Amino acid sequence: MLAGMTSEPEQQIGVGTQDAFQRLWTPHRMAYIQGENKPSGPGADDGCPFCSIPAKSDEDGLVIARGAHVYAVLNLYPYNGGHLMVVPFRHVADYTELDAAETAELAELTKHAMTALRTASGAHGFNIGMNQGAVAGAGIAAHLHQHVVPRWGGDTNFMPVVGHTKILPQLLADTRRMLADAWPA
Repeated sequence: MLAGMTSEPEQQIGVGTQDAFQRLWTPHRMAYIQGENKPSGPGADDGCPFCSIPAKSDEDGLVIARGAHVYAVLNLYPYNGGHLMVVPFRHVADYTELDAAETAELAELTKHAMTALRTASGAHGFNIGMNQGAVAGAGIAAHLHQHVVPRWGGDTNFMPVVGHTKILPQLLADTRRMLADAWPA
């Protein structure tokens, strides 16, 4: 538990009009908000997490599968359970910078990711996409990555819409293992 944090409810004076809502605190998100794991600059040697992940074990890096040119990795700050990314090993920022082999393998691993997510978790659909550049929402704009977010009927429930809270039913390490086991050969 973080210093000064408590799991006990406490009365907070001055935070607005009291209402009947309970609050689900997600202090682990502060790491993302405060820029943890974000590069200090645009270069591969500026602390790019997508450049450092491949040197780690699959378990430590949350890597699900590795190809010759790209790899699949769980998102450390997922939108939904099973949210993963397909990332080129090469440090490139823009989709147009990929060569033909990287483009083909990125597409192939995206298909494998969809198959694994359907097999492991029964995903009904997917949001798949890339945010190109910081102005388009890329959290790490200097290293291209494609998001694969599994979706289920009814998963856009009140929690993210009203509560601004995501429910993740499983630890990331367990999700990584489940998807790696379901990954097509």
